Amino acid sequence: MQIVFLIISILTTLLFVHQSVYLLVGLFHKPKTFKEAKENRYAVLISARNEDNVIGHLLNSINLQSYPSELVDIYVVADNCQDKTAEVSRKCGATVFERFDTEKVGKGYALDFLLDNIKKLKGEDFYDGYFVFDADNILEPDFIEQMNYTFSAGYKIITSYRNSKNYDTNWITSGYAMWFLREARYINKARMILNTSCAISGTGFLFHKDILKRRGGWKCYLLTEDIEFTIANIIEGEKVGYCHNAMLYDEQPETLSQSWNQRLRWARGFLEVFFHYGHKLIAGIFKNKNKNRFSCFDLFSVIAPLTIITIICLIMFGVGVVVDLANGTFSLSGFLMTVLSTLSGSYLGYFFLGLITVITEWRAINATAMRKILFLFTFPLYMATWIPIGFVALFKKVEWKPIKHCVSKDINDIKKNDKAKK
Repeated sequence: MQIVFLIISILTTLLFVHQSVYLLVGLFHKPKTFKEAKENRYAVLISARNEDNVIGHLLNSINLQSYPSELVDIYVVADNCQDKTAEVSRKCGATVFERFDTEKVGKGYALDFLLDNIKKLKGEDFYDGYFVFDADNILEPDFIEQMNYTFSAGYKIITSYRNSKNYDTNWITSGYAMWFLREARYINKARMILNTSCAISGTGFLFHKDILKRRGGWKCYLLTEDIEFTIANIIEGEKVGYCHNAMLYDEQPETLSQSWNQRLRWARGFLEVFFHYGHKLIAGIFKNKNKNRFSCFDLFSVIAPLTIITIICLIMFGVGVVVDLANGTFSLSGFLMTVLSTLSGSYLGYFFLGLITVITEWRAINATAMRKILFLFTFPLYMATWIPIGFVALFKKVEWKPIKHCVSKDINDIKKNDKAKK
């Protein structure tokens, strides 16, 4: 068992040691920025299901962008809606297509439906690029302008800085938010500086019309369509860029039951992506003609089924305890020390990640100083909840279900704690 533990430790170290480099790069280097831009025409894509409570704030934040409004058209697919999502969206100036399909359920199918209708309406060359947002998002006023700089530099897929509009609600929302802030600063920013490929995280991304043409529409239908889209394009040689100066705010689930359902879908979706694309990523690592060889390795480490490794370790630990009991060599003090050191090591590791993220992103976090500090101590607990979620995802069939969004805020409401931040 010690040999197996050693092998597992070596494998996990090899998979993630490069993220230590990312941490240092993200900490000490300024983000990559571009100063020249041309005027591109964009379509904004929003898939919404029963979002009349929040979508108006997103659309208003788009309408108030510093980028020329005549170059931005907004499209909403009201996907199996039973509320006033379509009505609210039209009042805010969006072109709305209503979709009713209870068999092909999920954001991927809705986006494909929306893009197909836009193509019929405008053709495939009318827009230079397509933004994808969720209905609960809010954009900083210069979001599109900043993304346009990176787009004009030649990147055909770009992701953005994902912040949260309800960080300060409780330990669950802050846990989500802290992880996304860390991902922005210490993963995607570092990848961009090191000239390797970044990864899309859910929402707030942009892709070129050539990507749409090459793929024949939006053809990513797995439970985590964002990571599927990322990996499919990286395998094909595309590099995903990152714009650190383009910030959006996302709503996080506020209850453990909502969070459980969402992250169960994510965990199951990562497994689906692993089984569909894992072998292609491995092949991409060793293909001389693949210019994204390191990115293939990097994304393989992202989707690697670490839950399985964790479960194997727990089972082996349990077997070891049983064997020691049977042989009369069991030591209660040794057992407790092992458990305590493992738990404390994990806690301190995630606490450190949270601490360095909060310190460096202090001004970006919309919460009082007291709550920023308080939620540092609960962040490792949030991360610990991934273990049972990942275990259940191995065996349970998971279907896409919408998350009810209730945080109706505009950009001014989100920033109400600015004085506290300073």
